[in-house]
Amino acid sequence: MSRQLPPDTGQAVVVYGEGPDSPDSLAVLYEKQGSAWYRTQSWPAHNGRLGWTTDHRIDDEHSPVGVFTLTDAGGTRTDPGSRLRYWYDDNAYAAMLNPEPAHAHDFDYVIAIDYNRLKGAPPFDWNRPDGVDKGGGIWLHMDHGDGTSACVTVPEPGMKTLLRTLDPARHPVVVMGDRERLRS
Repeated sequence: MSRQLPPDTGQAVVVYGEGPDSPDSLAVLYEKQGSAWYRTQSWPAHNGRLGWTTDHRIDDEHSPVGVFTLTDAGGTRTDPGSRLRYWYDDNAYAAMLNPEPAHAHDFDYVIAIDYNRLKGAPPFDWNRPDGVDKGGGIWLHMDHGDGTSACVTVPEPGMKTLLRTLDPARHPVVVMGDRERLRS
């Protein structure tokens, strides 16, 4: 996967699970200094309930494997100091929330993963350039303790750190997948 990183990338959030069917993962923030990459922080994370896929489809409950840019953020809470463009809206994300209490804060903070979305649009934008059947609306967001529909979740301190650290001038990306696929 490292060969897929754009040459100007200076920050990468690497999310990997132990196996292709696991919803449990680890999110690690790497920052490049010169030609070397340094692991700066990590958090327990969750991904799709059914694991990972190289052919993501809407509602398949798998997270897509790949390298995706990170350009836009937002949430139901006001901007905590995000360096990415931040789209605050306390109502726009509500329609996407699961009504269970465990999911009440899922979208307090989100970072849009640029998978089948328009860069520069709010994370909640419904445009799907590659078609609706390819899914979309895949984000890094607040953890609720288990697998997701396709998003990646990290605890609140991790989301705040990512929002305050990811710098558009460093062209951040997320690298996602199970360990075996990320090694290939």
